[in-house]
Amino acid sequence: MMNSLPKSAFLAFMLCGLVLFQSAYGQTNVPKKADNTYSLEDCIRIALETNPQVKQSEIQVQRDNNIHDQSRWQRWPSLSFNAAQGFNSGRNIDPFTNQFVQQNISQNQFQLGSSVILFSGFQLKNTIKRNEINVMASQKDLDAARNDIMLNVALSYLQVISNEELIGVAQRQVDASNLQVGRTAKLVEAGTLAESNLFDLKAQLANDELTLVNAQNNLETAKLSLKQLMNMPGSDEINLIKIPVADPNLRTYDATIQQIYESAMNNLPQMKAAELRTEAAKKNIEIIRGAAMPVLSLNGGINTTFSSVAPKERFISDGSPGRTQVVTSSTDYIIVNDQQLPIVQTVSTPGGSLKHFGYLDQLNFNRNSSVNISLRIPIFTNFQVRYNLANAKLQQRTTEFQAQQVQLTIRKNVEQAYIDMNNAAKRYSATANQVRALAEAFRISQVRFDVGAINSVEYNIAKANLDRANGNLIQTKYDYVFRTKILDFYMNRPLSDF
Repeated sequence: MMNSLPKSAFLAFMLCGLVLFQSAYGQTNVPKKADNTYSLEDCIRIALETNPQVKQSEIQVQRDNNIHDQSRWQRWPSLSFNAAQGFNSGRNIDPFTNQFVQQNISQNQFQLGSSVILFSGFQLKNTIKRNEINVMASQKDLDAARNDIMLNVALSYLQVISNEELIGVAQRQVDASNLQVGRTAKLVEAGTLAESNLFDLKAQLANDELTLVNAQNNLETAKLSLKQLMNMPGSDEINLIKIPVADPNLRTYDATIQQIYESAMNNLPQMKAAELRTEAAKKNIEIIRGAAMPVLSLNGGINTTFSSVAPKERFISDGSPGRTQVVTSSTDYIIVNDQQLPIVQTVSTPGGSLKHFGYLDQLNFNRNSSVNISLRIPIFTNFQVRYNLANAKLQQRTTEFQAQQVQLTIRKNVEQAYIDMNNAAKRYSATANQVRALAEAFRISQVRFDVGAINSVEYNIAKANLDRANGNLIQTKYDYVFRTKILDFYMNRPLSDF
């Protein structure tokens, strides 16, 4: 991706103006002047909406957001509910009385538990921060992917417009050659010029027509490339709204290479993504260090059981006054002076009554709760923390080198873009001077040919030289504008003006 930074710059040229517009007015459909007619903003919008790479980057941002949100919830207590049903036969322990019984038992157990980590070596805090940084890095990756798509669309858009202008130049060449052929044919018929001049002009006309056909083919190829970027069928008709590109004003760029480089470092999403990943690697080291520290947690729960052998009725005190009565035993007795006397006891009975002891009553009766604090201290973990920490430090160094590579690539691209802009300015200036000189030379050749001072070969040479120069002028014009807008992109300037 970074190798395409010089190209990716141009994307900003379209991106800044478009983003500012959408920020002010929201995402709207750009009005079309005719059927199948698209503006640059339309092409960029459609490409961004349909490009699979952009969609994948958007999904990655959503995934990282989900991971970040989930890590924040880790600070909250967990809550779980467990239920069990058991059937026992033979000699068993009654879970209600905790006594041995020789019968079948059906039992239920229910548990509601909660746990929260009070301290874990700041692992939760650092994990949340790392995941937050990953979200920001993914967003920067998404911005970079959008920039690449927008750049390619803008380049293809300009390529179409450039080819349309070249078609215009080629068509004018054909028209001029047709006029000259017609005029020469009349002179040949009148016996003023030799027929060989007519053949030479017809040959030149054929060359001009071939140039026109090649320009038309190049236009169709450029349109196909643009439609493919927009994920449109190649058979669909597409027309573009022409961007008025004024002739360049060759002035020295108002920023030095160092100023452009510093601006690019502060604004390009690739650089910010690399820096964020280095920060995330540092947080990962802190997380691994926390794994060697004690973990303090708080646990609590509510438990209850049900046993099928528990009594179905129980005496329940209702708080009313009790009764006291004298009871003479019919079985227990003592012997006094060889006389058997029954034992008389005073029995106090609390106020209450026997009540049915159902399923829910037993669960409520057996309910118990617990709260405990646990401390886990890692003593020996087979050197897992040690080697994980070593690998995390290596990963940090890797991200630092990756960020350094991004920085070097940006510097290289900025320097190359600056040189390319200067070279493009020189080429445009030289081509413009060439066109002016060749236009004057052709004008003179036209006059001399009309009076028979030169032959058709010399005339065709002068015309062909001018035609090539006009085509080169269009190409150097767009090349210079493109190179200038790359530097404007690095400078984070509005690039909607041509």
